[in-house]
Amino acid sequence: MSHPSPGGHPVSRVLDLVYLACIWVAGACIFLMSLFIPWGIFARYVLGTGSQWPEPISILLMVIFTFLGAAASYRAGAHIAVVMLIQRLPAVARAPLALLVHLCMLGVSVFMVYYGTKLCMGTWGQSIPELPWLPVGLTYTPVPVGGFITLLFVLEHLFLGDQSQRRVVRFDLIDETERGAA
Repeated sequence: MSHPSPGGHPVSRVLDLVYLACIWVAGACIFLMSLFIPWGIFARYVLGTGSQWPEPISILLMVIFTFLGAAASYRAGAHIAVVMLIQRLPAVARAPLALLVHLCMLGVSVFMVYYGTKLCMGTWGQSIPELPWLPVGLTYTPVPVGGFITLLFVLEHLFLGDQSQRRVVRFDLIDETERGAA
């Protein structure tokens, strides 16, 4: 099985950095959630003083993880909704349905960017009771940001092809030269 060259198109190389940023930010969110949630439980049941910030911050981190992780999953071809049905169809129907799926993803991404931005702007002046310093609109920014990144990945897929087999996406791909050196 041949794989696309490691360099790839210049646009894909830039989107490799966006993809890696999504992966790292999503991973950091999971890591921080795994610290904050136990702290909230410890503070409430052991110290007897419930901290109010762990739950809303963890929810925000989960939202960031979800939207950035979904964008990265789309690029990696790992999003279940993208491949589940297509892989089970006869070969003649796969290409048209795959195009339809990508066009639907394009529409969903544009929807997320447009209405997510309107949501952020409309709620910017509100605050969360537990975190009065944090504008509600800021907590909704993962929606348009994740939609925009997904939009970039959809356009990349439509114009430059599938990127799911690139080395940056498939960490398990090792060049023959690296195998020989190991």
